[in-house]
Amino acid sequence: MQAHYAWVKSVHVAAVVVSGLVFLVRGILVQAGKDRLAQAAPVRFASYGIDTVLLGAALLLVAMLPAAALANHWLAAKLAMVVAYIVMGTFALRRARTRRMRAAFLACAIAAYAAVIGIAIAHHPLGWLA
Repeated sequence: MQAHYAWVKSVHVAAVVVSGLVFLVRGILVQAGKDRLAQAAPVRFASYGIDTVLLGAALLLVAMLPAAALANHWLAAKLAMVVAYIVMGTFALRRARTRRMRAAFLACAIAAYAAVIGIAIAHHPLGWLA
């Protein structure tokens, strides 16, 4: 399984980039008043598919890591920020009642996304700040 680590990591990183871009485009569409286009079934289902690939690759990477790596706090911090990103993203795209609130949640979700990337690159819970 270790022989496939580099390939799985490449798939994971590519899915992170594509997922983030799709979210950003959907967020911009919502802010532009094009909610119906941002919530269209093909766009949503493409997003679900990308996120499924992302999650599957992440789970494979965790399974490939030695047990000692799971003791590192950066993985827990990354997971916490992913949850924050998902929650804020749902408010940015659908749940917030006003466009101003959606804009604030979009900005927070983008910040959480950047934090996840920083944590992943630095392998440190403080991410870019380490």
